Amino acid sequence: MQILLRDYPREIWPGHPNFAASIQNWMGAHAMFRRLASQAQTQAEAYLQGDLDADGFAERFGYFGDLLVRNLHGHHTWEDRKFFPELSSADDRFDAGLEMLESDHIEMDQLLDSFTRQGNRAVMLAHLDPDQAYEAAGQLLPQAAAIKGFLDRHLTDEEELVVPILLHHKLRG
Repeated sequence: MQILLRDYPREIWPGHPNFAASIQNWMGAHAMFRRLASQAQTQAEAYLQGDLDADGFAERFGYFGDLLVRNLHGHHTWEDRKFFPELSSADDRFDAGLEMLESDHIEMDQLLDSFTRQGNRAVMLAHLDPDQAYEAAGQLLPQAAAIKGFLDRHLTDEEELVVPILLHHKLRG
């Protein structure tokens, strides 16, 4: 998976003539996911540290958590159904890497499902029973951290596999 990355290292991407707006937009979505995952973790931490009350936690965590989950599901569905098949047809040497990314998407779906259930519970309890909400947020925090860590690794892997293919084959321009 490193074959083209050696020829197209990350530091040259923005200045490369084949670095199209569509690639920049796709990477912009990745940057948004990183920020949203960080915000979800930050909101849980702020509540647990007493810097945010139960209502503020419910509002802010609910907002950022929902954006993260909905947008990730949509993004990964598009990648799996449209984008990755396009890359595979351009260069089948990268099918193993693309299969790894699709496998990551399945694992991410499982993390997001658990995160959603626990997040919904914590938000609901913030309105009903702040003591139980605090406990639920404590259980939610490691899940938020796990999603953030998983995304950091997955999105970097994805970019370092995909962008060199796009640049090399002049795709998405």
